[in-house]
Amino acid sequence: MSDHYLFFLNVSYSFAILRPLQEAVRRRGAKVAWFIHDLDPSLLKKNEYLLENISQVKNFNPKAVFVPGNWVPDFFPGVKVELFHGFGIEKKGHFDIRGLFDLYCTHGPLTTKPFKTLAARHKYFAVIETGWPKIDTLFNYQPDNSGIESLKNHKPVILFAPTFSPSLSSAPKLMKIIKELSLAGKYKWLVKFHPLMDENIVKQYHGIKGPNLKIIDDPDIIPSLRAADIMLSDTSSVVVEFLLLNKPVITFKTKKPGPYIKDIQHPDELAPALDQMLTRPKEIMKHLKKFISQMHPYNDGRSSERVLAATDRFILDYRDHLKNKPLNLWRKIQIRRRLRYYGLA
Repeated sequence: MSDHYLFFLNVSYSFAILRPLQEAVRRRGAKVAWFIHDLDPSLLKKNEYLLENISQVKNFNPKAVFVPGNWVPDFFPGVKVELFHGFGIEKKGHFDIRGLFDLYCTHGPLTTKPFKTLAARHKYFAVIETGWPKIDTLFNYQPDNSGIESLKNHKPVILFAPTFSPSLSSAPKLMKIIKELSLAGKYKWLVKFHPLMDENIVKQYHGIKGPNLKIIDDPDIIPSLRAADIMLSDTSSVVVEFLLLNKPVITFKTKKPGPYIKDIQHPDELAPALDQMLTRPKEIMKHLKKFISQMHPYNDGRSSERVLAATDRFILDYRDHLKNKPLNLWRKIQIRRRLRYYGLA
């Protein structure tokens, strides 16, 4: 069997999920190739190897195909491994089984238990808890004490990271109070917008930036996550990544409440909430510790290694003892149409 691994993706945020895994593969002395669908190839780095067609994929003959999405071509060689695209376990479809994957690498007990129940029912895939490769970068990040990191030598740092959805975003509603608090000078503010945020709102925030409020243009949010003492957000998916650092979060009218965050309903509640959360309230932090243990208990930055080990284990111990995957003709036809491939598997 070849010591080759294939990454299959069709959304740009998957690069951040797969690149830590790529480094783990390279540390093994193995080879990684990428097959991207509906994305600009220029998103790949110079040292990343692109396969441009199905024939090249078959010749590459990977032992495993890693996927952060919910579909994968059945005609690709290798074990099909689901890595997931985020922590949104409450979202519709997160626990849907589509009959395409051999192995599900789960993040923690909150996902492992439901998928193991499904595996026992369907009997054609395995589930192994590994943690999420994307989070390796969060825990392995080495600050250089320049730029954003230098802020930690001064005042408490608040990271404001609102979602872009007009119905959920706190950005327009909190702008006035954030301006007032930044002018008061008690905190340093970092503001990191989603790439899809309304440009008019972004422009307005640029108008209030100053010595205590900085707009972060770098697409990499990890330095900001590590530098901040508190996150202020709403219903953004990045909240969970910050919580995994065991640091407090304040949300504004979130759709994902929990005893491990402080949710406020009015802008006037923000200042006292900041004072409270900077003390790291014992009850909230106790609930946060429990949440981390269930969502993603791995903080060693080695989830990618666990994914590779789980894949090896699947090939040795599981693959030959599972039922065949369902025929799934309609879904396979749809995938062939997407990729304009009508050959045999």
